[in-house]
Parts: sequence; structure tokens; C-alpha cells
Amino acid sequence: MTIANTEHSRITIEGIDEPTISRYFETLNAGEFGQTAGLFAESGTLIAPFEEGVTGREAIEAYLSEEAKGLIAFPRQGTREVFEDGSLQIVVVGKVQTPLFTVNVEWTFRLTPAGQIESVTVKLLANPRELLNLRQFA
Repeated sequence: MTIANTEHSRITIEGIDEPTISRYFETLNAGEFGQTAGLFAESGTLIAPFEEGVTGREAIEAYLSEEAKGLIAFPRQGTREVFEDGSLQIVVVGKVQTPLFTVNVEWTFRLTPAGQIESVTVKLLANPRELLNLRQFA
């Protein structure tokens, strides 16, 4: 389950056709963290597992450059919900492969009415035993 060259890889997520979400995964997998961060609103926030939220495009780019090298996301399917203010929440489930392990993940995106990422929260979907095993790699 590896992607050799993600530059030309198109992400398809069952149930989701939002271009911002597809582009998030495409740029993340390609290691184009500046482009990934550019998808966020100016004051957008990334909340990674076991981390405080990282706010602002520059901070998100720096965080991803440090923490997401070698990471490949495999989003599978998602759901969407539109709110009264025109913002959109999209929940995507899939897997993340790191150089050390593969884990099930849920991404919860909140998009502005303009289609920018207001926030994304990344949760590991693992049982307590799996989480303990992951700690040894941290």
C-alpha cells in the first residue's frame, strides 16, 4: 500500500467530491506542505493526534514539514454536513502509513463558505492496545 509518485495521483473519496479535500490529501501525500497549508484559511487550525492545535498557514506548513515527512494518507470514504452559515463539515475515514506503522484515521474538516479549511482535526482510530504499541515508536 505505497504510493511511489503522488504528483499525478488523484485522490478519490467515496461520498466526497469537494476539491479542497482531495487537494489536501494530494498535496500532503506529495510532501507539498506549503500547498497543503495554502488550503487553510489565514487563521485555519490543524489539530493532530496528541498535539495542541497549530494555527496559521506558516505554522501549519512548518509543522507538516517537521512531522509529516514520509506520511501517506489513504482516505477511503466520507460524509458531509452543511451548516446554516454556509460552512461545511466533512468527515473522512481511512488509513495513514508512516515509515514505522499504519493506523486507521478519521479527519474532521470544517470548511468556510469560500471553501478554505477553517480546521481539520485528525484522530487515530485505534484500540488502547494499538495506541500503546504506537507509543513505542514516538
